[in-house]
Amino acid sequence: MILNSKKFTFFGSSEFSVYVLEELLLHDIKPDLIITMPDKPKGRKLVLTANIVKIWAQNHDIEVLDPASLKNNPELVSKLQTLSSKLFLVASYGKIIPKEIFDIPDRKTLNIHPSLLPKYRGASPIQSQILNDEKEIGVSIMQVEETMDTGPIIIQKLLPSPAFRRGTGGEVLGRKELEKILAIEGARLFAHILPEWLSGSIDAIMQNEKEVTYCTKINKEDGLLDLNENAKSNLLKIKAFEGWPTTYFFENAKRIIVTDATIEENELKILRVIPEGKKEMSYLDFLRGRKS
Repeated sequence: MILNSKKFTFFGSSEFSVYVLEELLLHDIKPDLIITMPDKPKGRKLVLTANIVKIWAQNHDIEVLDPASLKNNPELVSKLQTLSSKLFLVASYGKIIPKEIFDIPDRKTLNIHPSLLPKYRGASPIQSQILNDEKEIGVSIMQVEETMDTGPIIIQKLLPSPAFRRGTGGEVLGRKELEKILAIEGARLFAHILPEWLSGSIDAIMQNEKEVTYCTKINKEDGLLDLNENAKSNLLKIKAFEGWPTTYFFENAKRIIVTDATIEENELKILRVIPEGKKEMSYLDFLRGRKS
């Protein structure tokens, strides 16, 4: 179902966003404009580099804009008004979208949020659900409002436990795998409700404010491990902070990043590490090198 004349604008900036876009393509849903974050300096030489969504848009011949700010941006507002989009879709964009923009389309602006709202409103829903060893993980499609993640819910899906846990011990997946699962499920939900939403035959339902929980922005310092803590807590942190900010401990003033671990006999078993200044290796090889 290509949207054809029903123009569609997408806001996103992360790998989660790309998973959504890829899944939508499988349902013949393709945006004609993508709004993403500006290029950022990367590497030692601080070369300005496009994010993964901008690269995806260029590879698929889709117009892409990367405004520094959405606020007080009459040029962008005029552009979006001229497009006459039927709706906007947001999936991990990274900025609050002002009312003068999210109110532009006839069918407003929808957001794919990787939690069962009103639980886990905020900047780190996937990581927070892993950290809390959440047993009910799912995805919501909601209508965007001025305040973060407060809009009415259009549809939600609770994932069955095997979707986000594996093995006989029910070990929780890492952030990267869970992010992909939730993005794909969110895109499928969007494709499912899109015809009804565009026709006005589906209504959104207000969130239950009595059930609200929040999650905070994660900082690099949050990744520090205390290896004397509970093994399960450390493992959940390792899984949640996979990729960024990573988890680590210090040995002889050197940062040792932990990239994989498990639990055996109620003890944390570190499997792979990246010692400061070196490449990733097995923890056993690291220990051997430390003794030599």
